[in-house]
Amino acid sequence: MTTTERTEFDADAAGAILRKACEVADVDPDGIEMLRFGDHAVFRLDGGRIVSRVGRSPDRLLSVRREVAVAEWLESEGYPAARLVTTAEQPVVVEGHPVTFWECLSDGDTYASTGEMGVLLRRLHDLEPPNFSIPPLKPFERVAERLKSAAIQESTRAYLQSMAIDLAAEYESLRFELPAGHLHGDFNVGNVLRDAAGRPKVIDLDGFVTGCREWDLMQTAMYYDSFGWHTEAEYADFVDGYGFDVREWSGYTVLRSVRELLMVTWLSQNAGTNARAAEEVEKRVRSLRSGGSRRDWAPF
Repeated sequence: MTTTERTEFDADAAGAILRKACEVADVDPDGIEMLRFGDHAVFRLDGGRIVSRVGRSPDRLLSVRREVAVAEWLESEGYPAARLVTTAEQPVVVEGHPVTFWECLSDGDTYASTGEMGVLLRRLHDLEPPNFSIPPLKPFERVAERLKSAAIQESTRAYLQSMAIDLAAEYESLRFELPAGHLHGDFNVGNVLRDAAGRPKVIDLDGFVTGCREWDLMQTAMYYDSFGWHTEAEYADFVDGYGFDVREWSGYTVLRSVRELLMVTWLSQNAGTNARAAEEVEKRVRSLRSGGSRRDWAPF
């Protein structure tokens, strides 16, 4: 197998960057625990009271600054979303990596109901847009970068690159039903958590863009019909809460394929440092090649 050079940003590097950022922000690094590792390394710290996000690379700085602006905008609107811990000006930048600190919503990951998710997403889309610039949705923007650096088989890389080219052409021909506007960008059940009082709040605000509203509906639909992670009743509750079923839209299958591609290329970033992720990438690509079921795709 031919692979590209392994990235230097791994869990240990992210932890070291976080400790330096804690010194700058005067945050207690006690009990650092990694929660997720993707475009950001996400940690719980300060006795479980704070969640920190460490950007994978310096090119994340602009999007993280926008994330901070979005968080401040949503707070001013009274919208239930993650709140920054304002111990220092954010983001804190360490060795070029942007680091942010957020209130931890609860001791564990307790998710909102799908009905609540639909209501929250509709409320988000109905907000007046902020007075700062939000970039347009570019679904394929990071695909080439991720595939270039991913430690995956060359045949897998070539297949995904070809798939991206074909889907980009199909995406450009789509006709959307919903009005365009600001989007969360990564709206799914994993990003709508309950706080300690049981109130659902939206997290991971760094993906805000402007574009087709169908984009924010896709993951919940796919989690139901492609992966079986939501039940039929749960998906119906989501549709009732939002007021539109994206699966009835003519472009759904194309946008679903785009989302699947992004799920694979996102995971491919970790293939060089995580054997389970590497195996999952190859498994997912086999199902894409064959047109087989996605029901055995494991959540990451």
